[in-house]
Amino acid sequence: MKLAIRAALAGVLAAAALATATPAQAEDITLPLRSAVAALPVAEEDRTGYDRDLFNHWVDADHDGCSTRAEVLLEEATVAPEVTGRCTLNGGRWYSWYDDQEVAGARGLDIDHLIPLAEAWDSGASVWTGKRRERYANDLDDSRALVAVTARSNRQKSDQDVSEWLPDGAVVCRYVADWTAIKLRWNLTVDPAEQQTLTDLAADCPNAPVTVATAD
Repeated sequence: MKLAIRAALAGVLAAAALATATPAQAEDITLPLRSAVAALPVAEEDRTGYDRDLFNHWVDADHDGCSTRAEVLLEEATVAPEVTGRCTLNGGRWYSWYDDQEVAGARGLDIDHLIPLAEAWDSGASVWTGKRRERYANDLDDSRALVAVTARSNRQKSDQDVSEWLPDGAVVCRYVADWTAIKLRWNLTVDPAEQQTLTDLAADCPNAPVTVATAD
């Protein structure tokens, strides 16, 4: 997986005459947004066999009593909640950037997989091992992968890609950059409509650097 994505990115890097990551961050690759979009592999999607339960999510990977959901809520809180018992969160405040909403209390929030599980399946995760799908579904190593947002915006988005759903207009460029980064991180493909939408949107966004740490 890593070799395939590195080969694709290396070609774009060479064409753009860009520097690679520093030795201390050998796993990181940085590209301007439009070059990052161009590096995404293109393939038709196939949802055959998809089941959400094939992605074991909200695990407690570090065995500290807090599930992945709770870890994201703790990390993204603008006002920290009180933590009691086995990681029960009380109070706290959050900012849902998809729809520019302040939220009091964790119950009003969903944790969104920026690249929905069904979209990941369509884009390459169908051939992964169960353990790799679990790592994807609980990815706390890249803060763009999981996002605390209002339940309303998450359910509006559902499993749609960027050609079908976008967040509030003020954050579309952030969404495009983050979507691109997570697809590259996990070596996921884009379908032709998705690629065209990303390309068109990126053309109207700042061509800011996107840094990707490829996943194991």
